[in-house]
Amino acid sequence: MPGGRLTQQERQQIALGLADGLAYAEIARRLDRPTSTITREVMRNGGPTAYRADLAHRATEHRTRRRQAAPRGPKAPPQPEGRDAEAVREYEETFTTVLMGSGMPKMMSRVMACLCMTDSGSLTAAELARHLQVSPASVSKAITFLDSQGFVRREADEGRRERYVVDEDVWYQSMMASARAIAQVVGIARQGVGVLGPGSPAAARLENVARFLDFVSESTARAAEQARDILHTKPETIPDSPTPANPL
Repeated sequence: MPGGRLTQQERQQIALGLADGLAYAEIARRLDRPTSTITREVMRNGGPTAYRADLAHRATEHRTRRRQAAPRGPKAPPQPEGRDAEAVREYEETFTTVLMGSGMPKMMSRVMACLCMTDSGSLTAAELARHLQVSPASVSKAITFLDSQGFVRREADEGRRERYVVDEDVWYQSMMASARAIAQVVGIARQGVGVLGPGSPAAARLENVARFLDFVSESTARAAEQARDILHTKPETIPDSPTPANPL
């Protein structure tokens, strides 16, 4: 499997594959590249609908020049569990770009990916700023957004510091927050029906919006409740080899 950076020709093949509606895995197979490489390439360069090979190639060259010109930071600390530091870095970047593709802003995506990848599930603002090499103000803004969306919570740490925590049921909390936000849209849409007059085309449109989103909100909340137990169920471990039978 070839390594190194993507070539301009490969980026053109990615663009053609996206235009043909191919999945990332299929594009990766045709280029003999990891699927994560294709995912990261597309998501960091506009997403599947806005990806352009020429712009992506120029953006990569610009990032490379900027990285080479930047002063070298401290050496990355050794990874726990014998993890490959480069593989972890690449995965964090891919995770971030996928979160961005879902609509989450860049800094919020970086903070969320960083928190999810810590074994402790929590970090302080200083730890996040140091790892991401950003200002504490940027971290604070990202945390405020993530907290409002139910992705993280705050807890007191030593002194006056706070720790930012990703709970095991973070995705449940996020889904419930989304359902509540949709329910608010339902309410305002139904309010508009009364204001605009039940018989008007605009009111009919808003009523349809309300009915659709009401169904989505209730279905989302119901599905999240039903699936919540999965988050607290440890996956079964598969033994490396079958246990030998007792001799007769």
